[in-house]
Amino acid sequence: MAHGDITHIDIPVDDMERAKGFYGGLFGWTIEEYPGYEGYPMWRAPNQISGGGLAPRDDTFDRPRSYVEVDSIDETLRRVTELGGREVRPKTEISPTSWWAAFVDTEGNEIGLYEGTEDGEGAE
Repeated sequence: MAHGDITHIDIPVDDMERAKGFYGGLFGWTIEEYPGYEGYPMWRAPNQISGGGLAPRDDTFDRPRSYVEVDSIDETLRRVTELGGREVRPKTEISPTSWWAAFVDTEGNEIGLYEGTEDGEGAE
């Protein structure tokens, strides 16, 4: 994936088992939990490229959130502010070589950011 590619979509759910059955049955998504991510089953589309997760709905997560891969979350969040958006979730570690954050754009949409490296090089 490259800077600007959509990499992940989180979908808020009220009933995890019902949602897994719905999306698996509707789109043929493979949905499974991975060690370290219990309670956050991830889905993979048939193309084996697209994917995302199913996460419990709450007051701060009530709409699907798309994630865009970026070269630098820090630089992208600076640019978000310059262009009139605002950071709503700070850069947070997923693993030693990957991070996520979120912002709200000028139209009120929440968008996630993803930064990851294969070997940990280049991380800020």
